[in-house]
Amino acid sequence: MKIVLAYSGGLDTSVILSWLKETYDSELIAFCANIGQQEELKGLEAKAKKTGASKCHIVDLREEFARDFIFPMLQAGAVYEGQYLLGTSIARPLIAKGMIAVARQEKAHALAHGATGKGNDQVRFELSAAALAPDLQVIAPWRDARFREAFPGRAEMIAYCAKKKIPVQASAKKPYSTDRNLLHISFEAGMLEDPWMDAFAPSNRGMFKLSVAPEDAPDRPDYVTLDFERGNCVAVNGKALNPLGVMQTLNRLGGKHGVGRVDMVENRYVGMKSRGVYETPGGTILHFAHRQMESITMEREVMHLRDSFIPRYAELVYYGYWFSSERLAMQALVTETQKNVSGTVRLKLYKGNLMVAGRKSPVSLYNPAIATMEADPTMAYNQDDATGFIRLNALRLKVAAQVRADGGPKSPP
Repeated sequence: MKIVLAYSGGLDTSVILSWLKETYDSELIAFCANIGQQEELKGLEAKAKKTGASKCHIVDLREEFARDFIFPMLQAGAVYEGQYLLGTSIARPLIAKGMIAVARQEKAHALAHGATGKGNDQVRFELSAAALAPDLQVIAPWRDARFREAFPGRAEMIAYCAKKKIPVQASAKKPYSTDRNLLHISFEAGMLEDPWMDAFAPSNRGMFKLSVAPEDAPDRPDYVTLDFERGNCVAVNGKALNPLGVMQTLNRLGGKHGVGRVDMVENRYVGMKSRGVYETPGGTILHFAHRQMESITMEREVMHLRDSFIPRYAELVYYGYWFSSERLAMQALVTETQKNVSGTVRLKLYKGNLMVAGRKSPVSLYNPAIATMEADPTMAYNQDDATGFIRLNALRLKVAAQVRADGGPKSPP
């Protein structure tokens, strides 16, 4: 039996790799998607093999991640529960897609993941596998009573790694989990399970990886311009970039100024609430700039229609339905709405804040001659017309008010 394990080299997957090999007496093939972890990939192949893997496939998926996952999601304006830019959620379907490709190449019989039985990732991985490879078995150790009995908590896992001489970053002094990619880094569990604990306190500065604390950011702002074509950012500060380059550049700029930090309690798909802390510097800039570009190029009703999809689209990403028919249908509509979202946005970055400093477009729908409070030289808008507009729209309100004032509807004679 061959098992392909989604492997990060962190605490959970290091333990799981060794445990699967012992428990299933099978060949373990480690798979790691390079989606922007950076230094976390160093020595990963050697570590996987030392832990028991016969092979370790590290596949660079960063460009695909930015182009085919992050950018389409940002075009949709997706934010989960008003705060979360879905950094972990959007990575899972791509990781599943990549590991399925390796499973086909290696003629593997099963996929395995280290997602906890209490979390969202188990759902995201397995729904993606169901959509892309329904014939492959999926093994989820955290849902196996034998695994939970052996490892009831992180302390036992840390002790196991010490006994097996498996190096991991987690320790009793750093009791929290991290997940990093091109879009963000997340922090959860351990000390963060107390929602009253201040994650942004000076004593916790060392936890953060992508951004400085706003109070430590430069005392002078930076201005950045973003050029958009059909809803996608194609240049930063006048330099043409591919989607990967855009994300890398904006991550550096946002991180320098402490942009994109979020601490929230969110509703997991499996039913419980959980506390997560996120750094999303580049994604926060791009999301904000994209909205500014839409504000002068997108028709009102088109914008409101697309906006009505945002909660549902965000739920589909968060819950794990990236490859579902309904998400693909929504994406088709989103793509249509972005045809004229082209132009330039200028932003001011300062101590954790994002402020718009200008926007322009060759297809702007904003006409200052019409919008002006002064005399309209175009005569496109006749203020007298508003009288009838208001009267007709007020009719139902007047009728309802009159009925209530008269004590309710009257029976017909």
